[in-house]
Amino acid sequence: MKYPVLILGAGKIGRGIARMLHLSGDYDVLVGDIAQGACDALVAETPGVTAKVVNVTNHDEVVAACKGRKAVISACSFDQNEGIAVAALEAGVSYFDLTEDVATTHAVRTIAERAAEGQIFMPQCGLAPGYIGILAHDLCQGFDKLDRVKMRVGALPLYPTNHLKYNLTWSTDGLINEYCNPCEAISDGKQMHLQPMEGLEHFALDGVDYEAFNTSGGLGTLCETLAGRVNELDYKTVRYTGHRELMMFLLHGLRFYDNRDLLKKLMEEAIPCTNQDVVLIFSTVTGWKGDRYEQVADARKVYHGKVHGLEASSIQITTATSMCCVVDLHRRGQLPSKGFVRQEDVKLADFEANPFGEPYAKAMSVRAPIAAT
Repeated sequence: MKYPVLILGAGKIGRGIARMLHLSGDYDVLVGDIAQGACDALVAETPGVTAKVVNVTNHDEVVAACKGRKAVISACSFDQNEGIAVAALEAGVSYFDLTEDVATTHAVRTIAERAAEGQIFMPQCGLAPGYIGILAHDLCQGFDKLDRVKMRVGALPLYPTNHLKYNLTWSTDGLINEYCNPCEAISDGKQMHLQPMEGLEHFALDGVDYEAFNTSGGLGTLCETLAGRVNELDYKTVRYTGHRELMMFLLHGLRFYDNRDLLKKLMEEAIPCTNQDVVLIFSTVTGWKGDRYEQVADARKVYHGKVHGLEASSIQITTATSMCCVVDLHRRGQLPSKGFVRQEDVKLADFEANPFGEPYAKAMSVRAPIAAT
């Protein structure tokens, strides 16, 4: 029998998840969205998927939509996820989301304490947080003692032409959230919060110069998992050189930090979207193997392309496939069977062996030092 799932949110990522799960042949997919037009467009794009209007702010509507499903996937804005998780608990279904918001993840973890056997709550199932945590945790396994763990991810336009050298490729709310909220890290063996947009560094990969800086949420639960085991742990977002300076001017020079709604409006009116993008993923881990002090790095690039005949950006591909993969691992019994599940509970080998993990497995992978400046 097909595995019945509910996806809430029929935006770009929600549509991608629905299409991938449906066309795998293993899933019965129902999508809920507040807009009838979004539901109609999804059904026209992917015949065989069922869609209906669901108001995710209405608890009873979400519970009713969950009935008869095994799992609910939130592809909604992070501020809707806690309510969806509460509804999932009441309906007795497993819960997955894509949030980068730290407070939301803490709330979901509390809700998960009341999970029934066979019911899991797994937030942060995208790219970062998500796959990058799975990758970094796997790199850590080869060391007897850890020193530094660095995680870097960027979703970048292939052809930047504006002053920001950036195009909108995913949620604007999520982008602003990670640029403005405190960033978890471990420094000198102590857990702490760092300021977003600080910690600027430059590096080169494949002959291209990049910059990276602190952003919120990308570490997922790794601070807790690696506490007491690592001296330095941080996550930074990668951009083309010069982006951070202009964003600092907007956020702090013009004080858009305190007016995020207006910043969102301006960005969406001034910065075009694009499907021609690339996702850069790399992590470096330094530590001791026996008496030898070593570093290992894994660097990958995922490019835009077609998914089941439809054009898709690389951020759509990486985010949707990451979500589909962990849901499928849950269906196959390859994840913990109850309660809160962390991304690092996923084995990298299982992830990349899963059919949905193919874009990551096929991406360029170099486990070697990366030149840094």
